[in-house]
Amino acid sequence: MSVNVLLADDHKIVRDGLRILIENHGDMNVVAEAENGQKAINLARELRPEVIIMDISMPDINGIDATRKITSDFPGIKVIALSMHTDRHFVVGMLEAGAAGYLLKDCAFEELVSAIHTVLENHTYLSPTITDIVVRNYVNKASKTSVVSSAELTARERELLQLLAEGMTAKQIAKTLRVSVKTVETHRRNIAQKLGAGSVAELIKYAIREGLTTLDS
Repeated sequence: MSVNVLLADDHKIVRDGLRILIENHGDMNVVAEAENGQKAINLARELRPEVIIMDISMPDINGIDATRKITSDFPGIKVIALSMHTDRHFVVGMLEAGAAGYLLKDCAFEELVSAIHTVLENHTYLSPTITDIVVRNYVNKASKTSVVSSAELTARERELLQLLAEGMTAKQIAKTLRVSVKTVETHRRNIAQKLGAGSVAELIKYAIREGLTTLDS
């Protein structure tokens, strides 16, 4: 029986390459592609694929927040992160969002196939490098203190903070989220208050540090 796979990555060349490799494998089928997190959520709702290969740095809604929404609404869908990022915030963020696997983009295709089969058996798959990061994170967790976590922001606040960090103006954010500029400004003040940020620059630094966006997104 063929495994239905959804590809979510903002680079078409990556999606094209993965589609060719996956569909040549025989027992897997790419049912759709998404270039941003919101489209991945919409396609997950519409198609209910068994597996989603999810990039992290994507526009509109990043891979972490898209994964959180998908695994919450559709717990039967397995999400595997496929990213170039090894930073602890991205790794832990994806796993806490519900991802069943995390691989790096320089992995061999055979490892991705192995990961897909592993998560379909309700196990977690982590590449060796990622396993080491996860272990070190939990070993050091007790000694690390964080006044505010991005998880304490609401879903809408996280979404707005990502758009702000990606360079959108309040007017552009309002249009994207279909709210008023006044509502955007209210959310921004609330976010700044929660995070203790005194400027937009500090909000952007926080968004990058917590994995909501990247400098190259």
